[in-house]
Amino acid sequence: MTVDKFSYTDESFADIQMLRYQLKGFETLTLQQKKLIYYLSEATLYGRDITFDQFGKYNLIIRKTLEAILLSYNGDRECEQFKALEVYLKRVWFSNGIYHHYGSEKFVPGFSKFFFVEALQTADKSLLPLDRFGTVEELCQTLCRVMFCPDVLPKRVNKAECADVVATSACNFYEGVSQKEVEEFYNGMKNENADDKEPISYGLNSKLVKRDGKLEELVWSEDGMYADAIKKITYWLEKAARVAENDKQRQYIETLVKYYRTGDLRLFNDYCIQWVGEHDAQVDFVNGFIEVYGDPLGLKGSWEGIVEYKDMEATRRTQTISQNAQWFEDHSPVDPRFRKQKVKGVTANVICAAMLGGDEYPSTAIGINLPNADWIRAGHGSKSVTIGNLTDAYNKAARGNGFKEEFVIDADTMDMIEKYGDVCDDLHTDLHECLGHGSGQLLPGVDPDALKAYGNTIEEARADLFALYYLADEKLVELGLTPNAEAYKSQYYTYMMNGLMTQLTRIKPGNDIEEAHMRNRALIAHWCYENGNVIQMVKREGKTFVNISDYEALRTLVAQLLAEVQRIKSEGDYEAAKTLVENYAVKVDADLHKEVLERYERLHLAPYKGFINPVMTPVVDDNGQITDINLDYTEGYSEQMLRYSKQYGTLI
Repeated sequence: MTVDKFSYTDESFADIQMLRYQLKGFETLTLQQKKLIYYLSEATLYGRDITFDQFGKYNLIIRKTLEAILLSYNGDRECEQFKALEVYLKRVWFSNGIYHHYGSEKFVPGFSKFFFVEALQTADKSLLPLDRFGTVEELCQTLCRVMFCPDVLPKRVNKAECADVVATSACNFYEGVSQKEVEEFYNGMKNENADDKEPISYGLNSKLVKRDGKLEELVWSEDGMYADAIKKITYWLEKAARVAENDKQRQYIETLVKYYRTGDLRLFNDYCIQWVGEHDAQVDFVNGFIEVYGDPLGLKGSWEGIVEYKDMEATRRTQTISQNAQWFEDHSPVDPRFRKQKVKGVTANVICAAMLGGDEYPSTAIGINLPNADWIRAGHGSKSVTIGNLTDAYNKAARGNGFKEEFVIDADTMDMIEKYGDVCDDLHTDLHECLGHGSGQLLPGVDPDALKAYGNTIEEARADLFALYYLADEKLVELGLTPNAEAYKSQYYTYMMNGLMTQLTRIKPGNDIEEAHMRNRALIAHWCYENGNVIQMVKREGKTFVNISDYEALRTLVAQLLAEVQRIKSEGDYEAAKTLVENYAVKVDADLHKEVLERYERLHLAPYKGFINPVMTPVVDDNGQITDINLDYTEGYSEQMLRYSKQYGTLI
């Protein structure tokens, strides 16, 4: 697909619209950089099966079975039952399993059990995962129970208050163990190493199981669980190391390979320190067991991958922020005890995503800040990226879709959002990722996992509040990051509207808010609404709108909440975290929810977006040497997913 014909939007299904992203400036990269991106992309795509398996014990089996039916079904492929099975499979591909990527609830098939049984029995047996089962009948019995029984493994991540969140979550990080057993197991490790100044991330890269009454970690490594996938990842990482842009980059790639081979989390610490200390290369990547949001206890890292290269022009904005990191930390409205006395190694770049994988594909973040370990951040710094070409794709796809016209209160506010919205959206992401996550400090002796199931929500709230507070600061005008002292109001309005109302389009009627980022936004918006008279919910012609009557007072509320959230984080105050999240971030007003869903439905929009990756093909000369990397943007969603299953399937 040539650039002049590039289209950001693609097909839609269920509650999802697929988009494409463009690798702007790729043609200007050197051959060495292009080869590095290609090798890293292959390493990224080979992690796909790991994420599927982590997100549910039966996900890979279900995916392969449904793909077999799709490829070999010889009945009426235009009937409603078969079309519903296609949609179900597309959702499985999108969510890396049978659970909604945001809400974590199990999908309800739109086709009958009778149709599934009949289709499975007539499928090409050579395509079915019968190595895991003796017969088609045994496979059918197992999958029917998992897919069609609502009470069997109903949620991937359950964070319900008073529940055993381990026993009631379907994620494949634990087996045969309770929440109490998990907490005691890892707390015992931490207590044994209480004097460790450079602690490992306990449990990050393993599955915890009970065998013969004893707890055992199955480590994810070349010699352990997921070995077949990890060997492919390390093969391509080793090729990448040979074309690294500098010695520091080569070193951290080689250390990552050693970590994958051994599963030694001390080596992961070494890798993180080396990675965060390299700033000169234009190409970078994330590859590994990173984010812990898929674990109800926030311990186990979901596998993810992203390959990226710097957008040098846009990076000037984020570098301005990172160069002033100490000023922002010193002027934070939190208790001085919780501030960093010296901010180290904060770097921020705007990047172009070149390939997405695992938990970053097809649904992905628009900003990343790593590493996660607080002691590494404090002593060595962090890297932050805003993913500019994905943000651009989202913005292009949203133009003229009617959403703002339906939910924004009046024309003046609309004009303000049109004028400043994109600028302030980008700045909010920059401040959130670059400084928000890296700000503050834990008090000595506080366990980084002290907030347990509430930790992810509190951390996201902390970063968002930091960004909201500083968006309204005159310092941003002084630095040339915002055009004037009024621009921040566009972000305040859209943020509060989203937290109070419009993110409810992603929640099914009767459900609570479950996902950490959604809980974070609800927490901030509802707390500000209920603790000050600056936000009003007003009715106009039977429709509810958010009105902000005093933006300066709203900023004061943001400062107060930031101070409290940072205190909770710094002191490890579990009970305060629980109270804050449960009171403001979980429950949904049923009447408002119904209204929002009805208004949104009339717009015929998909509330979720995801991305189709470009296809990278090496151009090889007569001597077998790569002379260029071609990009193709024409591959369809189903075509890509079926190719990935065939080309990068390693675990089934």
